[in-house]
Amino acid sequence: MGRYVVRRLLQMIPVFIGTTLLIFLMVYALPGDPVRGLFGDKGASPAVLRSLRHEYGLDKPVLVQYWDYMRNIVLHFDFGTQIASGRPVTDILGEAFPVTLRLAGLAFAIEATLGILLGVVAGLRAGKAADTAILFLTLLLISVPVFVLGYIFQVVFAFQLNWLEPSVIDDTNLSQLLMPALVLACASLAYVARLTRTSVAENLRADYMRTAVAKGLPRRRIVGVHLMRNSLIPVVTFLGTDIGALMGGAIVTEGIFNIHGVGGTIYESIVRREGTTLVGLVTILVLVYLLTSLIVDLLYAVLDPRIRYA
Repeated sequence: MGRYVVRRLLQMIPVFIGTTLLIFLMVYALPGDPVRGLFGDKGASPAVLRSLRHEYGLDKPVLVQYWDYMRNIVLHFDFGTQIASGRPVTDILGEAFPVTLRLAGLAFAIEATLGILLGVVAGLRAGKAADTAILFLTLLLISVPVFVLGYIFQVVFAFQLNWLEPSVIDDTNLSQLLMPALVLACASLAYVARLTRTSVAENLRADYMRTAVAKGLPRRRIVGVHLMRNSLIPVVTFLGTDIGALMGGAIVTEGIFNIHGVGGTIYESIVRREGTTLVGLVTILVLVYLLTSLIVDLLYAVLDPRIRYA
């Protein structure tokens, strides 16, 4: 197991370099000049513009800029400086990521708990009324766009029932993050439920399930140990890759509920063409994807003892 983990960590290095290089090239291929944008319609003299571009290293070739960027990250954990405010990007990341981590963590808990629960109920009652109702509900959640769902939640739960706040005032308050987390989790919850339902219904017909029933094992052990451990492998794969998607896909949700996290910062960086900030944010998301994929692979061996890593 240890050798496998070391090998996977070494494999992450070229993947990380390749993805960050691609993102870097895409960001710096965007039209517009962030230095010229500082002055708006007033403009600035060519000498001032050249001086600022030299200060931020924007007058160098793109590959040289990328080399300097990666070297500063590895040696000093320095993601550069935001051009518009002059603040270090690490400070901006330190403000944005905890907010989105709380939102994505709460959404992930809702997605995993409700999704697996609904999927197990539907799988155990395949073809019955409960299965049909759950499949209809999940199809509805997948079909409704996030911004429509967010507006419906605000109208129903905030303005009509007065159960929750319509927007987030304190992003450290989990009760205020509950409604946006529900909105963010709904689509993924539906996919988890459908995936769990299919896996459970398929494994119910497996030979090892008939053997467990024939041996007279308690139903709780049959379902909780034999059925669930084998059925959760594809679900864990989806959940692992969805963590990064929840963090990166929160742009619309954060905008609806006035949350100042990664989504809003990415949007502002794109509008202002703040390449340094945008690349820094996406770099962290790439690391999240790589680490969660490693954790998912290790969980396979926990769920299925037959899986061994050399």
